[in-house]
Amino acid sequence: MKKIYVLDTNVLLQDPNAVFAFQDNEVIIPATVLEEIDSKKRLADEIGRNARYVSRLLDGFRSQGRLHDGVTLENGGSLKVELNHRSFLKMQDVFGEMTNDNRILAVAMNYWTEEQSKPNPRPVILVSKDSLVRIKADVLGLMAEDYLSDRVVSLSEMYTGWVTLKVHPSIIDEFYSFRKLNLSSLPASLTLLPNEFVILKDEMGTAKSALLKVSADGRRLESLHLSNDPVWGITARNAQQRMALELLLNDDIPLVTLTGRAGTGKTLLTLAAGLLKTEDENQYKKLLIARPVVPMGKDIGYLPGEKEEKLRPWMQPIYDNLEYLFDTKKTGDIDKILAGMGSIQVEALTYIRGRSIPGQFIIIDEAQNLSRHEVKTIVSRVGEGSKIVLLGDPEQIDHPYLDSSSNGLTYVVERFKQEAISGHITLQRGERSRLAQLAADLL
Repeated sequence: MKKIYVLDTNVLLQDPNAVFAFQDNEVIIPATVLEEIDSKKRLADEIGRNARYVSRLLDGFRSQGRLHDGVTLENGGSLKVELNHRSFLKMQDVFGEMTNDNRILAVAMNYWTEEQSKPNPRPVILVSKDSLVRIKADVLGLMAEDYLSDRVVSLSEMYTGWVTLKVHPSIIDEFYSFRKLNLSSLPASLTLLPNEFVILKDEMGTAKSALLKVSADGRRLESLHLSNDPVWGITARNAQQRMALELLLNDDIPLVTLTGRAGTGKTLLTLAAGLLKTEDENQYKKLLIARPVVPMGKDIGYLPGEKEEKLRPWMQPIYDNLEYLFDTKKTGDIDKILAGMGSIQVEALTYIRGRSIPGQFIIIDEAQNLSRHEVKTIVSRVGEGSKIVLLGDPEQIDHPYLDSSSNGLTYVVERFKQEAISGHITLQRGERSRLAQLAADLL
């Protein structure tokens, strides 16, 4: 049986192609949604871009007929802009105030009431990213769903970049004898991806273990190329940090993604690796460090001062890590060091979009606040001979229309996990301090 889906504004602002995601069912856009989209189209950020895209998309449908009467979609469904189901009478006693959310709920409620008078009523489902709207719908007895088509994968199922296997001790001995291991030595049911790490542990319970990495072609397991020597004074404190450094210092892997909670060392490790590659080995011409100004694209011109002064509050976490690496003693020393070196550039993400960036070590911090479109725009800017590292915590989303399953960082991790030119590690153990780790666990 076909269904009727009533879309909330936030669904279209998150995914402007959402009208095509409901197969051969009827999609209803309340007139209130058009008003809210119109109020967003002048914004300079991702929300504004999506609002303008939706406006053009709906305008294009007008060539097929009147939107109020409904037009046929390419997937066999239909799309209608609704004007005649806005009566607020049935909701007056429950939600007295006629807010935009309540007006959208009224459309869904009136459709549902109308369908109940038919011999074979179609299900009416309100689709919203707003949990409170879904709760209100439930109070009214309406079916309501979150919009899930934009989700890449749930956080619990996200690719971590490493696995732990318990094997017979003879397999570990074989690795240490030949410094490599054929995949045939491992269970046939195990699927390993290029540049994925494997921790082998003795199934007999002894302390014998080994840390290996899948080759870029995915055919064998090999030893790590790096020793555990300090990188710009930073030494890996756990297995995942060592895996991260292996990827960060491998010039054959131009795309690296690191995820993990606060205090796991994502930014510090990446900056140390970038400084080594840029300043010591001269592998890259410049170290470019950028963070999104949240919300993404917000005009920072309202802050006082020159561009560097405007950026400082947003970029302060980067400067904190640089001060630690350079072991500065006084306030302002890091600015003098960076000015003297000239090869380290700290930017807001707003300023690197649209550029072509060759021969640079690029670090994008807080990448979980990027949408799919934004992360595509940034990664596609990477020029020849550059390496880009995306960092973030998918559990800490500041963007109003993103979550742990739909943000750009998660999207890149899942889409690139089978590619030989990329590598990913999820850092789990906090190393900032015992207090920070305990706070992350308890709070």
